[in-house]
Amino acid sequence: MALIVQKYGGTSVDGPERVKNVARRVVETKRAGNQVVVVVSAPGDTTDKLIAMAKEITSNPPARELDMLMATGEQMSIALLAMAIQELGEPVISLTGAQVGILTDGVHTKARILEVSCDRLRRELDAGRIVIVAGFQGVTCDNEITTLGRGGSDTTAVAVAAALKAEVCQIYTDVDGVYTADPRIVPGARKLATISYDEMLELASLGAQVLQPRSVEFAKLHGVVLEVRSSFNYHEGTLVKEVNDMERQMVVTGVAGDRNVARIAIYDVPDRPGIAKVLFEALARESINVDMIVQSAMRDGVNDIAFTVARDDLAKALEVTQKAKEEIGATSVAYDDKVAKVSIVGAGMITNPGVAAGMFACLAEEGINIHMISTSEIKVSCIIDEEHLARAMRALHKWFGLD
Repeated sequence: MALIVQKYGGTSVDGPERVKNVARRVVETKRAGNQVVVVVSAPGDTTDKLIAMAKEITSNPPARELDMLMATGEQMSIALLAMAIQELGEPVISLTGAQVGILTDGVHTKARILEVSCDRLRRELDAGRIVIVAGFQGVTCDNEITTLGRGGSDTTAVAVAAALKAEVCQIYTDVDGVYTADPRIVPGARKLATISYDEMLELASLGAQVLQPRSVEFAKLHGVVLEVRSSFNYHEGTLVKEVNDMERQMVVTGVAGDRNVARIAIYDVPDRPGIAKVLFEALARESINVDMIVQSAMRDGVNDIAFTVARDDLAKALEVTQKAKEEIGATSVAYDDKVAKVSIVGAGMITNPGVAAGMFACLAEEGINIHMISTSEIKVSCIIDEEHLARAMRALHKWFGLD
């Protein structure tokens, strides 16, 4: 008997018929001789609607109360899905994050999972029940409800799978696997049969919205095999797992684009030790994640620092940067929220020189200017004007032979 964790996204449970469809799939898995834990997201755009309602009340909702509000979306899903499964004749129980024992830190709206208790889950599974778990939420040691940030249900599913030592964690969504690029933008994109944790982590963090980056990080850390599949068909999906053969036939595995990017620049920063520390420690204290950082060459004892953050964090990041400007004696701060990030990812880059040069040549041929560049062993990212993102993705996909 295998233990399988399945996660269904918001589109999969958006409306009664889709909930019933998910219930049938879950019951099929159980009747095939498996123990099943199911993690679900809030239906459709419920979370967005709840946030919009809060902002009609106040332009700056308190983070704690926002978590109290947002956590209700997943509770709708788990209760409705449990009802649908019970109608099909299978014993089932729905549990909130707190009831399961998903312990998190105290950072509201961006909490991180510290521990998942298996006691309640094991008892319910041993009793023959299907267990439905609310994704995206947990509880602190002080019994405060928290949420895990965008895509947090993926992280819930992987954490539960790791805690239970499940054979596989199946992520059901509205696409039937991981593609070489977003097929809605790049018509020639192809589905991958297998992708490594490292490649998937890079793609996820660079804008590919199939999996949440933290969930991939968690899966790699705990060796959880992920399978990305569609909840609307029975096609084989994409396995995300450890890949030992790093001499890949494909130098570049995928192309990603991300519009949730804003660039901030702080000018005439004194060139002395500890200045960057002041700025980036201040941003870290506000839980603002900084992605790319570029420092210009020194001139007359000063330089400029540019960095990128998510647009969701732009207002707060600007506030922090303005305060840091006064503290460190810089002259001005500017920002641009009409930029995007285009990236290429592939484990084959490690042993194949000239990949970055190829990317720059491709963008130059398209007449697309590069504002910032960031690299790692298996990825190259460029900040460009947002209006050119789709064209850049299609051109790079073709240039590296992925069509």
